[in-house]
Amino acid sequence: MSEEYGSDFITLIDESGEEFVLEYLDSLDYGDETYCAFLPADMDENDPDYGLVLLKAATDENGDEVYDTIDDDTLLDEVYERFMTLLFADEEE
Repeated sequence: MSEEYGSDFITLIDESGEEFVLEYLDSLDYGDETYCAFLPADMDENDPDYGLVLLKAATDENGDEVYDTIDDDTLLDEVYERFMTLLFADEEE
């Protein structure tokens, strides 16, 4: 987690070496995996690429939390729907 932005933000590095900051929203267990929802923290909300980022969370051999993309489109849609239900249920309360 990046302390520059606070405890609800992480800095990740993509395959091309670019850093980007994500704001953590929530996590959920689905199947045998844990998934996390983020929003880009350092991107303009009007940018067409701005939106919910869903990543699979895991722990590496050193005990550090690591994130991976969800490559299966069907699984991605299912996880997205679960997050939408979860996030909007919180708003209704």
